[in-house]
Amino acid sequence: MDILHYTFFQNALWAGLLIAVACGITGTYIVARRIVFISGGITHASFGGLGIGFYLGINPLLSALVFAVLSAFGVEYFSRSGGYRRIREDSVIASVWSFGMAIGVIFIFLTPGYTPNLSAYLFGNILTVSMADLCWMAILTFVLIAVYLLGRRAILYTAFDRDFALTQRLPVRFIEYMMMFFISATIVLSIRMIGIMLLMSMVTIPQMTANMFTSDYHKITIASSLLGFVGCIAGLFLSYFFNIPSGAFIILVLIILFLISKVIHSVFFRKRVRNLP
Repeated sequence: MDILHYTFFQNALWAGLLIAVACGITGTYIVARRIVFISGGITHASFGGLGIGFYLGINPLLSALVFAVLSAFGVEYFSRSGGYRRIREDSVIASVWSFGMAIGVIFIFLTPGYTPNLSAYLFGNILTVSMADLCWMAILTFVLIAVYLLGRRAILYTAFDRDFALTQRLPVRFIEYMMMFFISATIVLSIRMIGIMLLMSMVTIPQMTANMFTSDYHKITIASSLLGFVGCIAGLFLSYFFNIPSGAFIILVLIILFLISKVIHSVFFRKRVRNLP
């Protein structure tokens, strides 16, 4: 337990907590609205922003955030506009996904000098989190919590039934674009910690696990945040001792928790069915 005295490990613990809460809030919205693949689309689209940032010599996470937000807004716009000829949402996501990856590859190839260390962004390493990363993640998480607490009813209605939310005169379009912004920001700020390749699981697996035991939106949000934090802590310790990128272990722990929960749920459900009169 001496590793708990190291500053980098303390930063990683705080990062795990902040990531879990942010992904718990945004991931529940993603799963409830059934746009799981949009997280993968935004994640891989942000790779284009990373490439542009490396090429221009600016902060790659800043350029990735701008690229991810524009990509998310583009998905939202093109999938909602055009009337009966509007483009299917999954088609737009696939196009944005491919476009971002292509742009990233091109600009990274054109970047003069040594090739950037892409493994830190592709696979993540929560042990490399800096104090600046923590500050930005803390700001995002606290803003997300405030927005969720103040607009939980509107977010819930928009996620489950957009047409009903419109009949209640809720600002549905504003909520959709706002949540797309927060999803993009959460994904980009988590890239260094989880990695582009594995980040989509962080906003889906804990929510799926929690949904097996409850259908309450608020309870799923809390439970998925707790599960995400457990996965981050366990993956963090495993990555430290085995010297393997933390993102892989975090997702592995989350999958194991999902499988255990599935077994427990199946056994409990069968017992409950047998006890029915």
